[in-house]
Amino acid sequence: MSRQGEADERRMTPLAVKLASRIAAAGPIPVRDYMAACLADPDYGYYRAQQAIGSAGDFITAPEISQVFGELLGLWSAVVWQQMGAPSSFQLVEIGPGRGTMMADTLRATRRVPGFADAAKIVLVEPSPVLQARQKEALARARDDMRWLTDLADVASGPTILLANEVLDVLPITQLVRAEAAWHERTIALDDNGALAFGLDSEPWPGPLPAVAATAPAGSILEVRGLRGVARDLSRMAGAGSFAALLIDYGHEATGFGDTLQAVRRHETEHPLASPGEADLTAMVDFEAAAAAFADVGLVAERLVTQAEFLGALGIAERASRLMSANPSRAGEIEMGAARLISPQGMGTRFKALGLRSADVPSLPGFPQQPDAASPAPAAAR
Repeated sequence: MSRQGEADERRMTPLAVKLASRIAAAGPIPVRDYMAACLADPDYGYYRAQQAIGSAGDFITAPEISQVFGELLGLWSAVVWQQMGAPSSFQLVEIGPGRGTMMADTLRATRRVPGFADAAKIVLVEPSPVLQARQKEALARARDDMRWLTDLADVASGPTILLANEVLDVLPITQLVRAEAAWHERTIALDDNGALAFGLDSEPWPGPLPAVAATAPAGSILEVRGLRGVARDLSRMAGAGSFAALLIDYGHEATGFGDTLQAVRRHETEHPLASPGEADLTAMVDFEAAAAAFADVGLVAERLVTQAEFLGALGIAERASRLMSANPSRAGEIEMGAARLISPQGMGTRFKALGLRSADVPSLPGFPQQPDAASPAPAAAR
């Protein structure tokens, strides 16, 4: 069924009722406010109550597809730590840890790296109480000194390695529509039947626009994601010690036009207004704009690569082969999982890897070398 068809099947979820009442009383709300409410409303937000990830949830992520993903990110983290000079104490931070699978695989893969486990202070940033409980259960045997925080702003400054898989795509976006003479913000209003519907602010958009906006024909949709707060938090960490971050998400390399807002429920896409609060709501990441936002606060952004390129550089084929040899009864499952991560028909090119670092850290493994320094290859690729 198409997204347009699903628009006729909008459900009056508890959040839809709450938002309709709000709009009736105070007028239309921006798409960014709608997205924020759908995901994080204190009463009915998706991540406040849903078991979102896995075959029994609404979607599946790379760490759930193959343990090789988290293992390679663990070995990547170990090499970066060594590039930092192997500090005796540093933070290993994961934002949006899902069900705890990636961190469990990361820690298992780094157990044999001398000094890494003793130096690493594990911090998980998770606002969802449901997912936080699931993470604590999954990681109970890994370590007993992990810290959970609900906000990135509460992460302490100091030497840090930060991992984030499928986090940027859930940060709310502003959608702008090009009219004949100006750009106008897209809103959520009510139709004649009192149901949620897309609308348009009558006043021209007063905010800044990327240069490409000047070339857009009428009817074009431009998505702008506010990353200022995230960039500020990462810059603060980098200002008090060596810093590196790996952000993996689905998106496009350059700023462009189009409506990428999508809802996923029970592993099927549906109209973004169909089930407020009961479907995952995301939008593609504009990696050009993201890299610029992080560069503006002094971070060095590595050249963007696809997930296939990144995992290939880290040695996913070799890692999977060794795992298959050690677990012959699971060889088919392991091979299929690794293939899905790097296949052009799967996640290999749709997902991208963005590396960030402070200026004192050499070029990060898995990315094309920058002229400032050479990076060692991760242990998994040797």
